[in-house]
Amino acid sequence: QVQLVESGGGLVQAGGSLRLSCAASGSTLSFNAMAWYRQAPGKQRELVARIELGDNTNYADSVKGRFTIGRDNAKNTVYLQMNTLKPEDTAVYYCNALVFAWGPDYWGQGTQVTVSS
Repeated sequence: QVQLVESGGGLVQAGGSLRLSCAASGSTLSFNAMAWYRQAPGKQRELVARIELGDNTNYADSVKGRFTIGRDNAKNTVYLQMNTLKPEDTAVYYCNALVFAWGPDYWGQGTQVTVSS
């Protein structure tokens, strides 16, 4: 059974930085894609950033130029470097791992990021 464990969330002032990590266990394969989603109170979960096995990346428009996603395939770990944080970045951030292009995928338990103004 694949398990994803996120870390690195917390409280930061606007303009600050945080680095989220997500470590996957239970799979000997490198995941086809790994991603970060977030969900703010009262809003739908949205994709923040995604990285594929070949290191192709895509980002939500709202975080382009501020967030950077990276992965370590040997460790089955994905990172999210978040710079110039804004209050609107406040949300629970979830890690997602897609085993094959057609699935299945797995979710972490989420980590809270709070940006104060």
